Amino acid sequence: MSSSDHPNISGSSQPLLHQKGKEIQEFGTVNQVPLGLSYDARLYACQRLNRVLADTRMLYSLYKKHHWLMRGATFYQLHLLLDKHADEQLALVDVLAERVQALGGVAVGDPRHVAELTSIPRPPDGVEEVPAMLSRLLSAHEAILIDARDAAARVAALGDDGTNDLLVSQVVRTGETQVWFLAEHLVDTPLVRL
Repeated sequence: MSSSDHPNISGSSQPLLHQKGKEIQEFGTVNQVPLGLSYDARLYACQRLNRVLADTRMLYSLYKKHHWLMRGATFYQLHLLLDKHADEQLALVDVLAERVQALGGVAVGDPRHVAELTSIPRPPDGVEEVPAMLSRLLSAHEAILIDARDAAARVAALGDDGTNDLLVSQVVRTGETQVWFLAEHLVDTPLVRL
């Protein structure tokens, strides 16, 4: 028989499909890595980062939903702004997940798992009025900012300056700027006065 008759023979270009494997690290655990941080500090940081990560993934999804469903006179400006903010939140998702992995943990990855962990309330399935959509985004931001600041202070006390820096310089700073831009759209100010 030739190797083409047996696709699993070494040297074949046939992909070995339908692979199965065991889970090699459970969620909520950390492997030992030589970072100069205690096991407890890394475990705690991963738990807090995964909470912020779950909420940030939900905020990203809210931004995309509202970007698609935007209505009214400010459609164009808000459509573009919400997409820009969504891209920035997606970048945060990646750095948060990579920090969990770097600490030896397991980043929350499955959207169904994210839904179990998030503190961000689920929005209606339909379209809300624009001020309600913006207010929903602001509430989600505030929840993340409160949690991220608390987590940053606690991990700093455990000596985890890397996680503290990520939370403060990226999550908090990005969130604060996005809140500013969103909140200004809710100011009821006429363009001109008679």
